[in-house]
Amino acid sequence: MHYTFQFGVALARLPDLWQGALLTLEIGLLSFWGGALLGLVLASLKTYGGPVLRRLADGYVTFFTNTPALIQIYFLYWGLPDIGIVLSAITAVLWGLTLNTGAYLCEIMRAGFLSVRRPELEAAETLGFSRWQQIWHVIVPHIAKTIYPALANYAVVLMLGTSMAMIFGVEELSGRAYNIASENYRHLEMFTLVALMYIGLTLVASLLLALVGRVAFRVKARVL
Repeated sequence: MHYTFQFGVALARLPDLWQGALLTLEIGLLSFWGGALLGLVLASLKTYGGPVLRRLADGYVTFFTNTPALIQIYFLYWGLPDIGIVLSAITAVLWGLTLNTGAYLCEIMRAGFLSVRRPELEAAETLGFSRWQQIWHVIVPHIAKTIYPALANYAVVLMLGTSMAMIFGVEELSGRAYNIASENYRHLEMFTLVALMYIGLTLVASLLLALVGRVAFRVKARVL
């Protein structure tokens, strides 16, 4: 039995898919920037914190980098209600991806912290900068130029990883495509179109991050 492709059926639902694509872009960017802020805090604790804070940060990073993000979201969505905390599906996905991203970006940022030259820190200390002022005004601008391309590449990978949200009923791009295909039974056509849309999303995300890097940090990040 030969399968007859009918891409017109899939293209007719393109407006619905675009709504899912916008939600995918939103989840990806929010998770990335939230994770970047969390990663900055964790990297600061691992580099400059006391023994207790370092162990706590190490434990956090070890847990979140050695368990799948899917399982972490599962516990947020299905486990927290047992202790009276109920999260919506999209909230659980956002929190899960942000917490997971923070752990991975912590290690990337920590490498940037270690690359800061000692004379720069000594100059900041001479000017009376506090530790957090040193981090914000000296270290962050330095590591932004050093590791921003790596962060931008991770953001693109994260954008593709948002597809796991469909498991929890979130109608991002993959979830919406699956629901539409369940109605018209044109799964191959729908997901072929979705694959092309993901390529477009990664290009958009890469371009946005490259623009942010150039404007905010004067970094030339590579556009995929």
